[in-house]
Amino acid sequence: MPPAGSKPSTGPVAGGTLPPPCRPINRLGGAVSPASPADATIATPQDLRALLRDLPRPDEACAAAARARQAQLTKPPGSLGRLEDLAVWLAAWQGRANPVLERVRVFVFAGNHGVTARGVSAFPPEVTVQMVANFRAGGAAINQLADCFGAGLEVVPLELERPTADFTTAPAMTEEECAAALRTGFSSLEEPLDLLALGEMGIGNTTAAAAVTAALLGGPATRFVGPGTGLDGEGVRRKAAVVEEGLRRHRDALSDPLEVLRRLGGREIAAMTGLLLAARLRRVPVLLDGYVCCAAAAVLHALEPDALAHCQAGHRSAEPAHRLLLEHLGLTPLLDLGMRLGEASGAAVAIGILRAAVACHNGMATFASAGVSGGEGTTTNGEEGS
Repeated sequence: MPPAGSKPSTGPVAGGTLPPPCRPINRLGGAVSPASPADATIATPQDLRALLRDLPRPDEACAAAARARQAQLTKPPGSLGRLEDLAVWLAAWQGRANPVLERVRVFVFAGNHGVTARGVSAFPPEVTVQMVANFRAGGAAINQLADCFGAGLEVVPLELERPTADFTTAPAMTEEECAAALRTGFSSLEEPLDLLALGEMGIGNTTAAAAVTAALLGGPATRFVGPGTGLDGEGVRRKAAVVEEGLRRHRDALSDPLEVLRRLGGREIAAMTGLLLAARLRRVPVLLDGYVCCAAAAVLHALEPDALAHCQAGHRSAEPAHRLLLEHLGLTPLLDLGMRLGEASGAAVAIGILRAAVACHNGMATFASAGVSGGEGTTTNGEEGS
């Protein structure tokens, strides 16, 4: 694979070059729509609600053209399984019948959590700062995976020296802190992209994700907590008790998903929520990473159930409640490798699956161009066979 940030070839389209997009493409990589201005912003959480009221839709004409091409490729219909569906999904969101993956980027948002003081993590919060330095030095797993799958990497730390408040004693973020984190994520989409993969780093953030998920889905905290970075059984029980305590403290405000985010979440979770909305407005397809990333997505889903149509779940993590959350979101993961690292690592590996989908969609010959007899009694020139 080419190095991160380069533009790997997706292969020529059999029989010719890539056709133009089905619709004009804006400067941020999505099809132009009056409903998704490139200069939209989030000054307050209310702006986020307003933007959710008129979300752009996938390009059905491009999806139909991609499905028509799939029907002509030299294979039995449906024989490539989800690879076929993924190619059509990319076509619909990119606004081109033959999707490309030349501009791919991994985003990793990092935040620290005051609730770590309650002993909910096997590692101290300074590890977040140290891992951000490791990302920037090129020494983390996500650096290797981004390079391997031809993606750029952007790491965004959010006030690591100032953790969120312990949500068992106060809201995790003030209204302005939450709005600032949403803005940071929303404004991170600055360059044209064909695909982004989304993830996070933050000691204690599986506790925040469990609290957010429990508040949004309902049920006891024990359903939503897991070992995170390696807690033993006693640590998991302590973590569940802390989440339950936070849910009780904020129970009168948890009917509003944005208040759930503000009171129980974290800066990196809010930033991912903001970036997910920006990607939807610009029709940029997204690969979601694990439990914490999907908790951020669940906030948008709670506000608008259709808000995640531009997203695929890159993988199902080993964190037990991730399965419940994916089912709630209606997402079928592309991979299930027992991963639980975070850092967008599972989403990054799934980039390879999308590259395979695009390579087959664009590079395979049609029955006609290859001189191969097609199905349903037709010959290679499209005439009725005997």
